[in-house]
Amino acid sequence: MRSLGEMFRQFRTAEGQSRPAKTVERYGWLLLIQGSAVLLFPHFIASILGFAPLEHQAAGFLRLVGMLIGGFGMVYAISGRMNAEGFVFASLIDRPFVAPVTAVLWYLGMLPGGLALLIAFEDSATWLWTFLAWRAATRNPE
Repeated sequence: MRSLGEMFRQFRTAEGQSRPAKTVERYGWLLLIQGSAVLLFPHFIASILGFAPLEHQAAGFLRLVGMLIGGFGMVYAISGRMNAEGFVFASLIDRPFVAPVTAVLWYLGMLPGGLALLIAFEDSATWLWTFLAWRAATRNPE
């Protein structure tokens, strides 16, 4: 097992980071930014998404959602930065389920159509980016 100092050095330098891991890291930063926006500005984000004005408790719950999104973003960003190949592979298996799940949530009336479409598009596009990077890396190892 590597020391904490070695782990921080790799985190700082991203030494040996593969192209697929870079896509996962960047996706993580995107999620971290989105989660932070929801956490810090829930009323503004709710208005952009077309939600009704938030009551105090609803704003608190939306902030919790932002914290969850940001937490996922941090895991993705750090795992990508650390070149965690297993995590990159797991994200290729996991992320294709997001679009069908959001479609079901929209169909059941549990998620606004615009938000469902946005989530499905973002996740599918970033999955494709990671998949193509993985495929290129396996065809042309650096």
